[in-house]
Amino acid sequence: MKPDFAGILRDHARQRGGAPCLSYDGATLSYADLDERSTRLASALLARGLERGERVALFARNAPVFFELAFACAKSGLIMLPLNWRLSPREIKDILADATPSLVLVDVEFGSLLPPGIPQIHLTDYSSWLDTASSDEPSIEPGADDTVLLLYTSGTTGQPKGAMITHRNLMCTQRMASEKWRFTRESVNLVAMPLFHIGGIGYGMMALTQGGHTVLLQQPTAQPVVRAISEYRITHAFFVPAVIQALVDIEEVEPDAVSSLELIVYGASPISDALLSRSMALFGCGFSHAYGLTESAGTVITLDPEDHEVYGEYSHRLRSCGKPVPWVEISLFDPDTMIPVETGDVGEICVRSDMVMRGYWNNPAETAATITPEGWLRTGDAAFMDSDGYFYIHDRYKDMIVSGGENIYPTEVENVLYEHPAVSETAVIGVPHPRWGETPEAVVVVRSGEQLDADGLIAFARDRLAHYKCPTSVRVVDSMPRSASGKILKRELRAQAEREHGSRE
Repeated sequence: MKPDFAGILRDHARQRGGAPCLSYDGATLSYADLDERSTRLASALLARGLERGERVALFARNAPVFFELAFACAKSGLIMLPLNWRLSPREIKDILADATPSLVLVDVEFGSLLPPGIPQIHLTDYSSWLDTASSDEPSIEPGADDTVLLLYTSGTTGQPKGAMITHRNLMCTQRMASEKWRFTRESVNLVAMPLFHIGGIGYGMMALTQGGHTVLLQQPTAQPVVRAISEYRITHAFFVPAVIQALVDIEEVEPDAVSSLELIVYGASPISDALLSRSMALFGCGFSHAYGLTESAGTVITLDPEDHEVYGEYSHRLRSCGKPVPWVEISLFDPDTMIPVETGDVGEICVRSDMVMRGYWNNPAETAATITPEGWLRTGDAAFMDSDGYFYIHDRYKDMIVSGGENIYPTEVENVLYEHPAVSETAVIGVPHPRWGETPEAVVVVRSGEQLDADGLIAFARDRLAHYKCPTSVRVVDSMPRSASGKILKRELRAQAEREHGSRE
């Protein structure tokens, strides 16, 4: 059968059209409702003159329109471009300049952040616009490798790169839902993570692929999450460790309120054994770790609930990210020679699967550097595999910082800090943070004759970048440790930071 992501929704609409599909803010759409609304949206977009392959951006907080637009694009051959509302205007401008969308659907609160000249429809006018559109199915037949989603990641260079996610990629969510995370048509899935990430929109499709019920929250705030679990009898949810920490810190959570939970999926940043043990005791359900990335269209390695053994012979596996899912090949290569490494040795995680993105939008050089001629996606993450086939993340070749589930690429931050007149040299590293796992620290050599105010430098960065990317501390040094070739040795900076942060405790 030809991969056709929209066909999943059509099938459920035919078979169980009246079943609850998507609940948000007290209202529920059935499968028939979502199918009809996405068809009307596809028709409305085509009626505006948009043609196959053109991009439609969405600049909004979590809302049903994300799902309506995703399926509308899957039905019409258009491409959905979710925009991260946490980015700065400059970052948004760079993404829009690269993706060149033909239309932006935008929340009123974000309209002022868009550069002039891009056609917009405010979401306050969205429903009335949709009501006037045709309910006839588009006559377009999308191909399996047609792009449906364009998801931007800053990458190691600090420049935005749009990962092209196709019908073929998205069809793998159906297998993930049923074969690994055990969704059924009786499942109720809580989706609270931002839908502009693959961890939001990709995971958000899990229950939907099986005919289950999806409950959408605007953000993963602890008290509303617990209320939603209790009210809707949630069975499945995905959280980053920072959210799990906030949930276990709520003292008045009653076991009955969360007794419906069957599985919590977690990932995107490290989780401590102590937090995992507390959360497993509180929620009393299965836990599954997820490792994946935007370029792999989601999870490719998972630690199953059966492997979450806090005590005993295999408790060390809690430090692993698990085993590859059955439809994915994972191999570890020496990053310089691309020769496979031996079991137990550290190598770069490489992925080969129908989940691997089509490539980066309008960027063949980065695509060629990331996907090998043999089809391996180079993740830049270093890991080793034990003799039982479990993968353990060792380090990040790319020096990426993961703070509260958000990926932060130091080069992007460093490029901004170099614009400050008092900065002669800088390197950004991750340092421990009690809530977010880690947070950026700027190590700076001050330009001769200049004075540097740490708070002023942080404010300078916040004017130019999303706040979560900005340094939360500044460390001034006389000089940077360097290799023989002149490269700044970030591992030494991290070691210095560990000594300094340890001395503060």
